[in-house]
Order: sequence, then C-alpha cells, then structure tokens
Amino acid sequence: MVTDTDSLPSRVPTLLAAAAVGVYLLIVIGATTTLSNAAAACTTWPACGIDLSDPQLLIAWGHRVAAVLVGLVVLAAIVATWRAPAPRRAKAVLTVPFVLYPVQVGIGALAATTSAGWVSTAHLVCGVGIFTGLVVALAWTLEAETLGIDVFDERATTDAPSTESLPEPAVTEMDTEPTSTRQPSMADAGPIERARTVGAAYFRLMKPRLMWLLCLVAAAGMALAAGPDLDAGTVVRVLGGGVLAIGASGTFNHVLERDIDRRMQRTADRPLATDKVGVRNAMAFGCVLAVASLWLFATVNLLAAALGLCAILFYSVIYTLVLKPNTVQNTVLGGAAGALPAIIGWVGVTGRIGIPGLALAGVIFLWTPAHFYNLALAYKDDYERGGFPMLPVVRGERVTRRHVLWYLGAALLGASVLAAVAELGWLYAAATVAFGGLFLWAVVRLHRERTEDAAFRAFHASNAYLGAVLAAIVIDAIVL
Repeated sequence: MVTDTDSLPSRVPTLLAAAAVGVYLLIVIGATTTLSNAAAACTTWPACGIDLSDPQLLIAWGHRVAAVLVGLVVLAAIVATWRAPAPRRAKAVLTVPFVLYPVQVGIGALAATTSAGWVSTAHLVCGVGIFTGLVVALAWTLEAETLGIDVFDERATTDAPSTESLPEPAVTEMDTEPTSTRQPSMADAGPIERARTVGAAYFRLMKPRLMWLLCLVAAAGMALAAGPDLDAGTVVRVLGGGVLAIGASGTFNHVLERDIDRRMQRTADRPLATDKVGVRNAMAFGCVLAVASLWLFATVNLLAAALGLCAILFYSVIYTLVLKPNTVQNTVLGGAAGALPAIIGWVGVTGRIGIPGLALAGVIFLWTPAHFYNLALAYKDDYERGGFPMLPVVRGERVTRRHVLWYLGAALLGASVLAAVAELGWLYAAATVAFGGLFLWAVVRLHRERTEDAAFRAFHASNAYLGAVLAAIVIDAIVL
C-alpha cells in the first residue's frame, strides 16, 4: 500500500477516469440499436467503404476510430499507473484491461465479418471486463491519493465494527425541550394562513421531492413497455397511483421516525417532529392515501396493485423499521423501494413482469447507493446522532467514497445492459455517457476534496444522471 500519497501524480486517476468513460462509450454505443443497424452497412474489417451520404456507414467508421483513440487512452492510463507509486493491487487489476483490449479488438473484427450470435455477447462481456478493471483501479488509486488525510478515516478500517458498537444517540436540548414549545402558535393567524400552514405540513408528509424522480422511473417503465402506443389513461392512473403510494409511504415514515427526527438537525423541522400534525391524523392521512393508491392501481390491473402494496409496505415497514436502524447495508437493500416503480410502470402497460422492466429496476437499484452515500457523507454526524448505522458512521468516510465509485460503475454497466435488452438508441447512449461522465467527475472530486460541498455536488450529479437517463428513455422509446 502506498504511504507517500504526495508522490502519486494526480494525472494517474484522471487518466484512469478518462479511460473508463471512453470504454463505457464504446460499450453503450455497441449495445444500442444505433450501432447494430450501422454494422450491417460495414461488413469488412478493419476498413470498409466511405460513403458520406450513408449515416450508418459513418456511425460504423466513427465507432472504429473511437475504439483506436480509446485504446490509446487506456494504454496511457495503464502505463502511467504502472510507472507511478500506485497501490500494487491497482497495478495488478490493470492487467485485465491490458490483456482484454486486444482480445476485444479481435472479437470486434469477428462481429463485423460474421453473424454468429455468440460474438456480440462475447464483445459486450469483454468490454464489461475492461471497464470493471479500470473502475476498480481508479477506486484504489484515488484511495491511495487521499490516504492518511482524513482524521476520521485514520481510525476506520475495512473491518466494520458491529452495529451494536455504535454510540448511543446524543441527548441535546432539542430532546429535552418540552413538547409545548415545539407546537407552533397560530392563535393570531387568520383562517387562510392556518389552512395554508396545515396544508403545507400535510403536503410535506408526502415527501414531494421524491415524487418527480420516482414518477419518472415509472414513466420510463411504461415507455419501454408501450413505445409510441402508450395510452394516456394508463399513464394518468399509474402515475396517480404512484404519487399516492409515495405519499402514503412518506407519511408512515414520518410517523415511525418522529422521535429520531427530533434528534437530527436535518429532520428536526418535520411536521410530526414539531407537532404541526398529530400522530393519529397523520396515520389516518397515510391510510387514506394508501387505499386511494391501491384503488387507482387496481383500475389498471391487479398485479400493479399488488406491487403498489409491496412498495408501500417495503418502505414503511421493512426499510424504516428493520433495515435502516439495524444494518449498515440499509441503503443497498433499501434500493428495492426505488426500483419497484420501474416494474410497476412496465406491469401497468403489459400486465406482466418483463426483462426490460427488470433491467430498468436493476439500474435504479445499483444507482441508489452511489446516490445516497453522498448524502450520508454530508450528514454523517447527523446520522450518528440519530443512531443510524450508515456506512460512513460504521466503516468510515474513505470506505464510503470507494463504495460510491464502485456502485456508480455497477449502475453504468446496468445502464448498458438496459440499452441492449430494450433496444434503445442514440439519445439514450448520449445521455448515459455524458451524464455518467459528469457523475464520475463529481465522484473523483469528492475523493480529492473530501468536503461536505463535494458530497452535495456528487449527490446532485447523481440526480442529474438519473433524471437525464430516464428522460432519454421516455423520448427514445416514444418519439424516436
């Protein structure tokens, strides 16, 4: 392991990140219908005819030229890492892309000149191996670059202590403050102001900031299933049921975590924590939302209603009561709650579970830790105060940053699999590569800066990535 981190040139992680993005571009383009259609126009290798009026031929040429340029970047990254005082394990894992890239070129030649089905699969698998080797090497070199700088991380090891060793939640003035002082006074407010305040409190119980992204997930699932034939009535009922289900889940979460919310600065002003809404009223409100949600889903089909019920119960009970307070893997396992809307969207159109819907759910599941671990880093002290065994609290910030990068790499690979099974085109490819590169850039800066601002920057980059990818899926499937 490298101990003199100052001697590790900063260009090494930069080159590895650039190589990973380049390889990812080749994987995604190769998995989309864009290159699949272009391959038929160029059946010789390494060169084929040049007809500037044929866009398919230009795409095929572009892919081959890009493969050469990316190969040079990959070679430069490998050589720079091998020559630098990088961790031995990072140098060792780079043997994988060093060996596989020439193999990948050979398989690409076979893919262009033959029609055997196994060739395309081997081409994709080989690309995944190259990308994985680069991402793992990047994570280890970034860790070496920042090793020994974080005070907290100097105490942390990869061997996590038991969650039973977490400190008891601190008692603050907020905990001991009488309930009456938390009750907002509206005695002097008029009826309109009171109604506005109460309405805003109930609206906040529904966690509206989660709605737009989860509704976009469901919309992407519906678009993949129906394409241009998507029925407007189905969209309204599925998204309406989704909004109500999210509202019900959020409300029950507020009820169950109200005491912990009072201990955490981030959540101390929530409606139940400040007694703006009573527990009984909140429970009644959540039940009404849940029943209305299931009724709307049932008007689509019963399987959608059953999955909607699973989503509400999973987030409200399994995640809130079982996973979040008891295991360091709460964020990973809790990603199933965000993945279910993708399956519900697909089922709402088809009435059954399908491979593209599951692939989209897999992307959301893998994206969730890469997304939420950034927030956990920014609010590490707050989560420790609340007694939650979040990854930064239990295993340290350095380990958490490494996991952010690994799950980002896994999510990007999941997105390439989705491109293959759902037959998406150039817009989706452009979105996942461009915004995936932006997300990766933010994560690299997080490793180097190790600040709360950097964590929030990576968090917002993760939102931008998923939002752009989901919007591209909808447009690609319905319009293009």
